[in-house]
Amino acid sequence: MADSVVLRPRRGRPHRDAKGWIFVGPFLAVFALTFLAPIGYAIYLSLFREQAFFGGTTFVGLGNYADVLRDAKFWESFGRVGLFLVVQVPVMLVLALLAALAIDSARLHAAGFFRIVIFLPYAVPGVVAVLLWGYLYGTNFGLAADLNDLLGSTVIQPLSRSWMLPSIANIVTWEFVGYNMLIFYSALRTVPEELYEAAAIDGASPVRTVLAVKLPALRGAIVIATIFSIIGSFQLFNEPNILRTLAPNVITTYFTPNMYAYNLSFAGQQFNYSATVALVMGVITAVIAYVVQLRGSREAL
Repeated sequence: MADSVVLRPRRGRPHRDAKGWIFVGPFLAVFALTFLAPIGYAIYLSLFREQAFFGGTTFVGLGNYADVLRDAKFWESFGRVGLFLVVQVPVMLVLALLAALAIDSARLHAAGFFRIVIFLPYAVPGVVAVLLWGYLYGTNFGLAADLNDLLGSTVIQPLSRSWMLPSIANIVTWEFVGYNMLIFYSALRTVPEELYEAAAIDGASPVRTVLAVKLPALRGAIVIATIFSIIGSFQLFNEPNILRTLAPNVITTYFTPNMYAYNLSFAGQQFNYSATVALVMGVITAVIAYVVQLRGSREAL
């Protein structure tokens, strides 16, 4: 009797269905055109330098990057947004956290109303918000001028050199406290009720419940909000750029790195150097955000 032949399935590459690529194709095309292509073009520009006298551009490799690292204006603007980040972001996140805890505590009457009111400034367009606060800050008109007239002095100077950065920080805080509050409040709503019941059985006070139950549950949301705030701080542009019309002697063209890159490109026609400044700032921002994310993830574990 002849031995039966056992047919084994052929081992080859698995069949790939092209339907998935059809669905993701439009996204990949838009992503490549609106994200990858601008970054690639910026990198290309950063490798060249325009000749002042002879015209045209010449390949300089990493020469523009070396110039940025030696640029005093760049580091001054970077230090300014770094100080802004260290002071403004913790204040904003603490206010947002307190608001979220108050709304979630069930002790606040009309919690839905306060949630909408706190979030409402985020819905105001950024340009409108800056114009609104610029009017309040004006020393010749608006609320600051009226208070100075009432006091018979000029002690309130929000647009002065010493108060400009806190004034901008106040605008940004007013705009984004509601946004971060919503992130924290959404995270609080996902906390299982069993944890609150267990805390109540153990006789935990409201403060102890916040420290032992709510704050650990908010750790991931705090990390996300911190990363978003870091990125936003390093991208600071809209507020100082608009307020510059009210205080041109205080806010320089390199007040922030983004303003520096913008004015280099559109006012100075230094497109290659502007692209280099933007790329260096983007790398610094990405590294700091990654470190914060990595540290937050390890603490969560």
